[in-house]
Amino acid sequence: MEFVWYATAGVLSGILGGMGMGGGTILIPLLSIFYKVGQHTAQAINLIGFIPMSVVALIIHFKNKLVDFKNVIKIVLPGIATCIVGCFIARAMSADLLKRCFGGFLIILSVFQLLTELKKIKND
Repeated sequence: MEFVWYATAGVLSGILGGMGMGGGTILIPLLSIFYKVGQHTAQAINLIGFIPMSVVALIIHFKNKLVDFKNVIKIVLPGIATCIVGCFIARAMSADLLKRCFGGFLIILSVFQLLTELKKIKND
C-alpha cells in the first residue's frame, strides 16, 4: 500500500514537471511532511526523479523545434556550476534550516506568480 502513495506522489510531481511548474514544488513537501522522509533525502529523490523527466521534456522540445541552440550554453554552464555549489551548501545545512529555506523559496515563488498573474489581469 505504501508503494501506491509513493507512486501517487511521483505522478503528481511528473504532471507538474511536465507543465513547467517543477515537480519538486509538490514532491518535496509530500515526501518530507506526509511520508516523513528527511529533507536532504527528499530533495535528493526529487533531483534523481528530475533526470528522466527532463530527458523526456528535452526530446519533446527538440521534436517541436523549441530549443534555442544559441543560448543553451549560456544557460546550461551557469546552471551546472550553481547546482554544484548549491549541493555543497545544502549538504552543509541542517535539515531544519534546509526545510525552512525551501519553504521560504516556495512562498517567494508563490507571491511572485500571484503578482505576475494580477498584473496580467490588470493589463487585460
